[in-house]
Amino acid sequence: MHFLKRHKWALVSAASLTVLGIGPAVAADANTVLGTWHTPTKNGIVEIARCGASICGRLMTSDHIKTNPDLKDTANKDTAQRGRRLKGMQILGGFAYDKNQWAGGTIYNPDDGGTYKATITMAGADTLKLKGCIVWPLCKTQTWTRVR
Repeated sequence: MHFLKRHKWALVSAASLTVLGIGPAVAADANTVLGTWHTPTKNGIVEIARCGASICGRLMTSDHIKTNPDLKDTANKDTAQRGRRLKGMQILGGFAYDKNQWAGGTIYNPDDGGTYKATITMAGADTLKLKGCIVWPLCKTQTWTRVR
């Protein structure tokens, strides 16, 4: 009986701490960001995978790609790149994992042809926050949700 009382208290304590918001947070594993993600912009779907020690993200589809699967990167600032297809194009790269986030990387925005400094932080088991910055403090944060 003494064993049950002791362990019952431990379970109640852990549950209480979690409810109060001071319990275990989202797993801060570097691989948690791997998977397929829905973006709030044009129903984009981005697949994030390992690229060596870093991660890369490829644009798999969007509203515009569904309309025209051969859509090109026409807004790219580098005119030599404007003929490449958006579908499957790498838009995230160059990240390093540090202190529960992927930082030091970049995100490419095919809408304006710009590449921005970015950080990725898990916000829940199936949500991440991606912050892209022109220069600090000119940043925008999006919440992406896991597809699978």
